[in-house]
Amino acid sequence: MRVAAIDCGTNTIKLLVGDLPSIDVRELRMVRLGQDLDRTGRIADEALERAFAAIDEYAAIIRSYDVPPARVRFVATSATRDASNSDVFVAGVRDRLGVEPEVVSGAEEAALSFDGAVRNLRTPPAEPVLVIDVGGGSTELIVGSTHPDAADSMDIGSVRLHERHLHSDPPARAEVDACVADVDAHLDACPVLPADAATVVGVAGTVTQLAAVALDLPAYDREAVDQAALPIAQVQETVDRLLAMTVAERRALPSMHPGRADVIGAGALILARVLRRAGVESLVVSESDILDGIAWSLVER
Repeated sequence: MRVAAIDCGTNTIKLLVGDLPSIDVRELRMVRLGQDLDRTGRIADEALERAFAAIDEYAAIIRSYDVPPARVRFVATSATRDASNSDVFVAGVRDRLGVEPEVVSGAEEAALSFDGAVRNLRTPPAEPVLVIDVGGGSTELIVGSTHPDAADSMDIGSVRLHERHLHSDPPARAEVDACVADVDAHLDACPVLPADAATVVGVAGTVTQLAAVALDLPAYDREAVDQAALPIAQVQETVDRLLAMTVAERRALPSMHPGRADVIGAGALILARVLRRAGVESLVVSESDILDGIAWSLVER
């Protein structure tokens, strides 16, 4: 049964089409839906234009694979949850895809991310497993074994914290300190404790992009990144390296997606602060994430 899943986050919109576990299409567009959202409380007009252009492309792809609306699921997360004009975005999606977009709760987002990540692991992990999903507007921490036992969605993400704190290029020490304090305050209030985890799995663009840089890849390579186990010291070294660079220097890295170069520093700080509280020796990186969880939810309805 071929399905089509769309994950609409704060920074990206991603599409997966396939007869699982076989995947026909996996696409990503950087649309920065959360542009200035933390400051204005609404989705900017230009962000809506970028998102709708991507969705028009995805609608054409879905039609080319003859996936009926009943097997299409569009999930919107942090930016759409928080925006005062989310109704405009929802109506635009409905008009273009012919399906009702779901603005999911942080708890549902966390469950989908956990399923996508853990289902992908080739080696059975030591349990409990902590999945870290660093998004553009929110970060989910989910702990469990075959399913989530506890989860929390925090309103900190790479785009949100970059716009809030990291104004210099490269960011000044005081800006980094303010960003770290913001992350730590959210982690102090988070009911999911990283220290409880026996395995930590990181998903989504911040983590996979950081892994590509840590591995010094000559170009982004999904196969090389997926399932990579990075020593915690190597992760921290890469975080420090990225924070010391200008945006132009980050963009010059051969594996860096230009749409992540400006916000990767803030996302990397979130990851680093979570890992400081975990007692594991390495971070397992998964290329499968909420998008895969959305697709499997269609198959298993």
